[in-house]
Amino acid sequence: MPVSVLIADDHQLMLDALTGALTASPDFDVVGTTDTGPHVLPMVSRLRPDMVLCDVRMPDLDGLQCLDRLQDDHPAVKVVLISATGDPPEVADALRRGAAGWISKAIDPSDLPAAMRQAWLGTAFFPTGVAPESRTAHAQRATGLSDREVEVLSGVVAGWANKRIARELVVTEQTVKFHLSNVYRKLDVSSRTGAAAFAMRAGIPAAVDAAE
Repeated sequence: MPVSVLIADDHQLMLDALTGALTASPDFDVVGTTDTGPHVLPMVSRLRPDMVLCDVRMPDLDGLQCLDRLQDDHPAVKVVLISATGDPPEVADALRRGAAGWISKAIDPSDLPAAMRQAWLGTAFFPTGVAPESRTAHAQRATGLSDREVEVLSGVVAGWANKRIARELVVTEQTVKFHLSNVYRKLDVSSRTGAAAFAMRAGIPAAVDAAE
């Protein structure tokens, strides 16, 4: 299945170029475009894209503000920022706030799908040399999960029952159930399958047996 993308840029020429570059790749499906920041969140709610490619400089609501709101309301959506500049402190700030990638507008259009693919896989290259935080840390911060909740969720991804998770973490099964209920609430899921699917999309790895 191609990765669905919503593109936001206030310059129509750039919007058309970005759309054309991604549409030419079988790996991506552009499900919507907008030239204004305030339209991004309503369109994400309606179209449910996997990724948002968003211009940093937009009037009314810029790319970083869109990023912050998407992190709050749609933490599973990966946000890639695109800009004519690449000031290291600004890129570092974007990464701390949860951006999955930062792409220069000077990029060759034929290279855009590869750059977006890297961001989707969590291996994006940032030309300023600022290293992104791990996908696990990104997902944890974006969803508000505590360290213990991430450990419990990793056990779920590994397919462990609550009893096994409790044994590995040296806590009671009741404690595991308590943390798991918080995980469901924070991820807006209702089952172990839903939680595990979210974790795998976000890059949270399966737990490893302490004896291994």
